[in-house]
Amino acid sequence: MIDTHCHLDFLDDPASARGEFGLTGMVCIGASPEHARNALALAERYEDVWATVGLHPTSMGEDGPETRAEIERLSQHPRVVGIGESGLDDYWDDTRRAAQVAAFEWQLNLARRTGKPLVIHVRDKAGEERAQRGVIDVLSVWPDVPVILHCFSGHPGLLECGSERGAYFGFAGNTTYKNAREIQEAARAVPLDRLLVETDAPFLAPVPQRGKPNRPGYVHHTLSFIAGLRGLDAGELERVTDENARRVYNLPTPTP
Repeated sequence: MIDTHCHLDFLDDPASARGEFGLTGMVCIGASPEHARNALALAERYEDVWATVGLHPTSMGEDGPETRAEIERLSQHPRVVGIGESGLDDYWDDTRRAAQVAAFEWQLNLARRTGKPLVIHVRDKAGEERAQRGVIDVLSVWPDVPVILHCFSGHPGLLECGSERGAYFGFAGNTTYKNAREIQEAARAVPLDRLLVETDAPFLAPVPQRGKPNRPGYVHHTLSFIAGLRGLDAGELERVTDENARRVYNLPTPTP
């Protein structure tokens, strides 16, 4: 079982997550220069951890030539399997759209040049969809870059856009929440060969761990829930989502 998106360096004891609840692999997201360095250090230390490097849309204060040069350098490391997370976020601050778009497009270009997928974050204020629509507009200009729509919200327009371009869709613990009907409908509708499971640990712990700090191993709760939504055996869905994770991130096939 592979957790395709976690912030392992945010855990008090990252090593304790290894192998927990049948976990066989984790992709640790480096969404700022500091966290990119931390993610890569963990990936160098543990064979079941891989890293991404990038700049989160809420970190525009850190954007600049030195930051970009460092992320570009780190992106060449063989333990780095993706770029980002990048994207658009209006939830915290909707006044920095131009800077977010510029950083988003720079990271799309970096993903294209390195041949690694871009992990996309998108978040709107409640009842709005400006960030979702903005991501659709940007992606239309970059049709050839592989992308992962992390912690997918279920937005119909982004589901259509992503499906048409062969994007991968990551579903996190909020899929299991009672009021998450749009996310659950998307988890049923996404092509099976484009479905990923993730935790975003230590955030968004799934039911029955909701309200507690999330852990990478809790991805098994989300996987079991989605298997139920789709009428699949959990073991079969684990096999499929692990294959999808290995394909998009170009992870090695485990030795029997």
